[in-house]
Amino acid sequence: MNFVKMQGAGNDFVVLEDKDNKFLNKESEIARIICDRHFGIGADGILLIRDSDEADVEMVIINSDGSYAAMCGNGIRCFAKYVYDEGILKSNKISIKTGDGIKIAEINGENGIAKSVRINMGLPSFKPSEIPARVKEEILNYNINVNDKNYKLNSMLMGVPHTVVVGTLDDFDVREGSYIEKYKEIFPEGTNVNFCEVVDKSNVKVKTWERGAGATLACGTGCCASVVACNRLGLINKKAKVSVPGGVVEIEICDDAVYMTGGAAITFRGVTDLI
Repeated sequence: MNFVKMQGAGNDFVVLEDKDNKFLNKESEIARIICDRHFGIGADGILLIRDSDEADVEMVIINSDGSYAAMCGNGIRCFAKYVYDEGILKSNKISIKTGDGIKIAEINGENGIAKSVRINMGLPSFKPSEIPARVKEEILNYNINVNDKNYKLNSMLMGVPHTVVVGTLDDFDVREGSYIEKYKEIFPEGTNVNFCEVVDKSNVKVKTWERGAGATLACGTGCCASVVACNRLGLINKKAKVSVPGGVVEIEICDDAVYMTGGAAITFRGVTDLI
């Protein structure tokens, strides 16, 4: 089987074309095998390319542990670059069906190669029922104590559940996110966790613990959630650069949507006998 390995700000994926649905109902098993960094190819998740009657193309995302993800910001940039570079779709504006609805990718191309991708990520929701969360009010500066350490949570649905903890990054080990991810008293389906440090009104630094993948070098929806939370708290402007361990993305909050702009790259191509 042919495959392509890609990364967006260090968040890495294996891209598989599945237009004939040969991997249907096998996605979780395939993801666990492929994403294993010792016995497989190694990745944070897989991206499946499928035909769609509702959009130009469909993206299915499966995390490294085999769980389904409705949306992935870095993944959709990689996905958009792949379908553009490979000539599957050559328009500079592509509609992509995801588990979080149809997203629009705007391609900045040069000589048939996508140099950067701008994604309409939709709008966040702070409604507890949509996150989902077992509380009645919005989760803003919501205090919890886990393992004798206090955290102030800011939670929303940004395509997938996200929780932002604002502070100094040196005060947090990203693995602490695993405790908040599984804090079932509030999050029945878990949550992604972003530790966020405000540098100034236009810059933040973020490290993320992803639900279903663990610590990653970047999380696109997490970058969006971090800017949204910090702006909601009055700490930053509506447009900011987010520095993550794997690179930098730009997030802009507009009336109609949150937009994410960043690059993506093909790491290597190969053939595997794993599946």
